[in-house]
Amino acid sequence: MREPPRNGLPELRAALGASRSLFFGVGLFSVFVNLLMLTGPLFMLQVYDRVLASRSEATLLTLFLLIVALFALMGVLDFARTRVLSRAGARFQSLLDRRVFDAVLRRAVSPDERGAPSSGLRDLEAIQRALSGPAPFAFFDAPFAPLFLAMIFFFHWSLGLLAIVGGIILFAIALLNERRSRAPLAASAEASARSENFAEVLRREGETVQGLGMREAALARWSGLRESSLAAQIGASDATTGYSVSSKTMRFFLQSAMLALGALLAIEGEITPGVMIAGSILMGRALAPVEQAIGQWAVMQRAFSGWSKLKELLEKTPPEARRTELPAPKGLLEAVGVTAAAPGSRTPALRNVSFRVEPGQALGVIGPSAAGKSTLARLLVGIWRPASGSVRLDGAALDQYDDVTLGRHVGYLPQDVALFDGTVAENIARLSPDVDAQAVVTAAKRAGAHELILRLPQGYDTPIGPSGARLSGGQRQRIALARALYGDPAVVVMDEPNSNLDARGEQALVAAIKDLRERGRVAVVMAHRPSAIAACDVLLMLDQGAPRAFGPKEQVLKETTANYPQLVGGAPASAAPPAAPPPQQTGGASAVGGGYFRPKP
Repeated sequence: MREPPRNGLPELRAALGASRSLFFGVGLFSVFVNLLMLTGPLFMLQVYDRVLASRSEATLLTLFLLIVALFALMGVLDFARTRVLSRAGARFQSLLDRRVFDAVLRRAVSPDERGAPSSGLRDLEAIQRALSGPAPFAFFDAPFAPLFLAMIFFFHWSLGLLAIVGGIILFAIALLNERRSRAPLAASAEASARSENFAEVLRREGETVQGLGMREAALARWSGLRESSLAAQIGASDATTGYSVSSKTMRFFLQSAMLALGALLAIEGEITPGVMIAGSILMGRALAPVEQAIGQWAVMQRAFSGWSKLKELLEKTPPEARRTELPAPKGLLEAVGVTAAAPGSRTPALRNVSFRVEPGQALGVIGPSAAGKSTLARLLVGIWRPASGSVRLDGAALDQYDDVTLGRHVGYLPQDVALFDGTVAENIARLSPDVDAQAVVTAAKRAGAHELILRLPQGYDTPIGPSGARLSGGQRQRIALARALYGDPAVVVMDEPNSNLDARGEQALVAAIKDLRERGRVAVVMAHRPSAIAACDVLLMLDQGAPRAFGPKEQVLKETTANYPQLVGGAPASAAPPAAPPPQQTGGASAVGGGYFRPKP
């Protein structure tokens, strides 16, 4: 199977074109199905004009046996084209599933996208449902409408004229349906997505909702969204149902009008009674695709909307280009004039940050809240890209590595630890289908989590549930540290790695950082608490996204205390307060008193 190209609209068209042979088969089956649709009208014509006139039972039996065979063949072909069409829709989805979800995941690193409902897969499923359902039959059956109209004209010109007028009326109803229902259907889809997303957030944060007594307020807000969603759905249903019912009623009326006109012509001797019945049936078949399109318009409109949104998603998130594989880095980490903002934001979170960390060093990044520490962590692991400047690993900019390769060389412990539904070993191994048991145990030992894991009910094979719900915050953080160390990466970036740790956990963290240094690796620690930088030998001080000091730990702490007392809890220099005692050291970690970075008592 040919793989579709990897960009926007051509990509969607190529995925659709991959089922070209299936659509050709559906079209071929449709030819015979529509020709076999003539069986009923022709049978009625023969019964009224020949069998009743001749009173021949043998002729009736022969015709009946013939239509049994023809209708059976039509049923088989109609069943076959339905099955083929469902497989065409499934093939379209399977070709784009991975690509669309990959784009969704990559877009999810943006703060604006993270909280929004992920509609990419829903859009793809909407197109798949439209392709697999009865909606495409209107497209395949429509070319045969002129054939049926021509046969009606062959019977009598006035019957054909009535059929054409009826077709124009139904087509006008279809156009009105498209224009009037577009906005209600879009509003319904948006309201439904908003309601579902809020319900998922409440479910995921159930402990917070329950613990803060927010359940009634949360339910009230959800109910409001749900009511809005239902109201939008009712509005969309009203907008489409009215036109659907109108088209169906008009078609029934036109068939009766055809019978009335045919009866008049039969009375005047211009046509036979059989032609009257056959003309009515043929007109119903000629107008059926229009009515079918109106009845399926909600599905088709959702598919059109999904197509447009997928096109935009794939164009905004092009696939990663193949890169030349570089040698495994030793860990020389540099930031050169880095300025960066969160995706979708124009306000820089970091401004002109530069530093260099050699293999065997541990860098501690300190600063008050909103100083840019987490932003820097995301830049160092390649989640976000700098607006200017570059982050380099052994001299190569991070964008010279693809995501998978960079993930092997740079471990990451985020501030908000996320574990996945699976065993402890699978989580440490980063959900790899082939878990390297030895590497898993080695990473756990280096993180100081081996004994902790062995005490779990099934050790490394303990299922932890979605988001690690069966583990405590400290257990999740230590297992996430082991995951960051899995595969022995050259650089390990840790954002607030001790926020949930007890004393033993903090000791294990310090030991893990020392082990990284001893083995010639680089550790980068974003910290608020002194214990996190106990094993760091260089510090970077950030404030409001700008670097204030960088160098050996003791020197940076001293400069910070002297030059930026307002950041560490001291009084402004202009106040000239009495001299304070020098900062104390606790547990081997240099610390400055007060403010965001207090020594532990």
